[in-house]
Amino acid sequence: MTVVVVGNGMAGSRFVGELRARDAATPVTVFGAEAERPYNRVLLPDVLAGVTRPDRIGLVDAAWYASHRVDARLGVEVTRIDRAARTVHASDGTVTPYGTLVLATGSTAFIPPLPGLRGGTPEGALVFRTLDDCRRITELAGPARRAAVVGGGLLGIEAARGLQGRGLDVTVLHLAGHLMERQLDPAAGRVLARTLAALGIATRLQADVAGLRTAGGAVTGVELALPGGGTEVVGADLVILSCGVRPEVRLARDAGLAIGRAVIVDDELRSVTDPSVRAIGECSEHRDEVYGLVAPAWEQAEVLAGLLSGTEPAARFTGARRITRLKAAGIELASMGETHFGDDDDDVEVVRFTDAARGTYKKAVIRDGRLIGAILLGETSAAGTLTRLYDRAAPLPAERLGLLFPRAGGAAEAGSPVRMPDAATVCHCNNVSKGRILACWRAGARAAGDVARETRAGTGCGGCRETVEGIVAWLAGQDAAGVA
Repeated sequence: MTVVVVGNGMAGSRFVGELRARDAATPVTVFGAEAERPYNRVLLPDVLAGVTRPDRIGLVDAAWYASHRVDARLGVEVTRIDRAARTVHASDGTVTPYGTLVLATGSTAFIPPLPGLRGGTPEGALVFRTLDDCRRITELAGPARRAAVVGGGLLGIEAARGLQGRGLDVTVLHLAGHLMERQLDPAAGRVLARTLAALGIATRLQADVAGLRTAGGAVTGVELALPGGGTEVVGADLVILSCGVRPEVRLARDAGLAIGRAVIVDDELRSVTDPSVRAIGECSEHRDEVYGLVAPAWEQAEVLAGLLSGTEPAARFTGARRITRLKAAGIELASMGETHFGDDDDDVEVVRFTDAARGTYKKAVIRDGRLIGAILLGETSAAGTLTRLYDRAAPLPAERLGLLFPRAGGAAEAGSPVRMPDAATVCHCNNVSKGRILACWRAGARAAGDVARETRAGTGCGGCRETVEGIVAWLAGQDAAGVA
């Protein structure tokens, strides 16, 4: 029975690849609303900053579909699902039957209904979500002098850094009391704001955006409502709207599927309304959680591929841990788990270090001898160790200082291959361990690119690339020295 996939982004394309790796026979059709071949959306900030070319972030070669007998309908949008007939109707007039329908429609950027935006975005105001958005922003950034980024979350910070790298005066306007409030505590938010200021990026907190100012159909600034009444205008000839995303569930809702914040699925990623429909990635809601990160989406893709191919009939998705990485020029950040506890909270232990002048903030939150949350900002050498402890809920060393400063406490340093256990996870987006990299080396991989092709390590957020390259260099040194 044909498997039809609606959505060819990071979740959909990964699922198709995983399914084909397990099952070469089942007919597969994938619809992608974007005409582009699938690309790594996580690396769009690098494209915006000009450090990576758009053609370097592709996930699948154009020839892959034909060689793997996948019917790829790129640039074709699905307009309707007929669950009774088990068919999907597309914008090109085709009607395609399915045995299993996989929804991987992702999310869309949220545009607030503010003055200046209700009739559509004016010239110079854009969201930052797709490769086309990135190209358009780059085009407008050329003649622009001042930019405002509405929203100080992860994507807003990355967009601000990319624009500042292109020579624009950038101001981040954020409604909350500190930046990245979902991932950071107030102290870390203050350190991040100070780091941005050192890079030349201004921050306005508790900025209540009242609308956009325009002239001649083009944006001229962002209007802020002041606490005591009145307004203030932050001048800008380029405005990036980074106000969050919403799961894209229009098709699913129109088809009568149960929707919470997204399509509600069980541990086999089946719609609770219709078991012939599955949902993965940002458009799925599992156990009241909607994951906006790539690693859980890819884990769901692997689980579903194992189930539909029959190679892993017992596979189940039981949830994923949230680990956020921000890696922009001059900014290193890792955040995981429950980070908002403080010294006065009962039943938790907080270990913290702050050096705001140097842009460094480190925090570990511990409950019952296990790491339940951590923040590393500015200096992230302990990220590998903390992520491993958090992922596995492993017992912690008695010397807590070693959690934040591996050398000081004698903890295993993630960046040192000789001390890293083979089971240590190097690439969390793709769940690649040091041992798997070592196995690739023994099988003949002699460069980081070879390892990436075999394991996908480094093809997600990119945060592990230096570690992968370091392990490969270490192995080359061991080989040259004749060490077994």
